[in-house]
Amino acid sequence: MDYLQPLILFLISLLANIFSAFAGGGAGLIQFPALIFLGLPFGIALATHKVATVALGLGATLRNLREEPLERKFALWVLATGLPGVVLGANLILSVPDRYAEIALGLLTIGLGLYSVFKPNLGQENSPQHRDRSGHLIGGSILFLIGILNGSLTSGTGLFVTLWLVRWYGLDYRRAVAYTLILVGLFWNGSGAITLGIVGEIAWDWLPALLLGSLLGGYIGAHLAITKGNKLIKRTFEVITLLIGIKLLLG
Repeated sequence: MDYLQPLILFLISLLANIFSAFAGGGAGLIQFPALIFLGLPFGIALATHKVATVALGLGATLRNLREEPLERKFALWVLATGLPGVVLGANLILSVPDRYAEIALGLLTIGLGLYSVFKPNLGQENSPQHRDRSGHLIGGSILFLIGILNGSLTSGTGLFVTLWLVRWYGLDYRRAVAYTLILVGLFWNGSGAITLGIVGEIAWDWLPALLLGSLLGGYIGAHLAITKGNKLIKRTFEVITLLIGIKLLLG
């Protein structure tokens, strides 16, 4: 890399992860295509991006530790159901053509954004629900499927977790974003990064700038999510989902 490239990588990572940490997902909208544009092959860019997004989760965790803690049992359930899907998806993606999956994911992502737009009260209050056995079985099954998408694709799958936590489990947007940033950003993406690092290749010399940008972006974005409230988070979530969906459709 020339001397300008680390600065470019840092700025791209910082911007992408501020938006991602504020909206509850979507760093791949900016960061992953930028890595390909700057010269990394798809598989290496994917693995490198996954490693960098772990720092997003770390930055967000550092900020959220100053607020109310996560519910331990619920957090463990999200990890237990999602992580196997992440590992499965990461093992599949390097050998499976992804264009049709991207189109389907793009349509679904746009659907998520429009659903939130037309539900003005969605996620504005914290009203826990579906915490019984059948509720957890349904919720965990969907989290497993989202985990497969998270391990195999890059753009916006954290947003799926955020909306599912809001819609099924009754969290408000602020709490849902905190769960997504910590559990998906740190643990799901960490598992995906390890798996892709084993079966693929990582551009280690690109990581310092990306990790620094992700760490700072995660902290700043989490701070904005905590201080700005559910209404603005909801609007940002809707904008990010629509943009990601359009990007996936266009390729």
